[in-house]
Amino acid sequence: MLVETVIASFITYLLMLLAYFWYEKRVFHVSVMSSIVVFDLCMPFYLYATRDWKTRLIDDGDILSFGVWTHFGLIITLYILYLIQIMAGMDLLKNKEAARTEHKAVAKGILLIRALVIISGALLIQPEIVQPELIQP
Repeated sequence: MLVETVIASFITYLLMLLAYFWYEKRVFHVSVMSSIVVFDLCMPFYLYATRDWKTRLIDDGDILSFGVWTHFGLIITLYILYLIQIMAGMDLLKNKEAARTEHKAVAKGILLIRALVIISGALLIQPEIVQPELIQP
């Protein structure tokens, strides 16, 4: 089931919030945020390696669902925001103070979009089907 991936994503989201508010601890902030970006980039590979997507998306027809495409669009948006954020963060590390406003604004967008990615991913969880012969009266 995908529940463990949603729980892991939620825990990393809480860690991201902590790093967001604790930005003055630069080493902590940069290392946590970088780690979460890597986590989010690796998650599709993990899901591809551990799930039967052909059955779910093709055979069951979920590839045409609004939820799947919404989730996919949010993930692409998140990756684009990560790219913009990394460029602004690198400018900040080079002491270009003009990038601070952009970095803060993009950070708020990342927090919002990442929350929506986690929620939309949770909504896509397929419950396990309990077979009637396994239910004991």
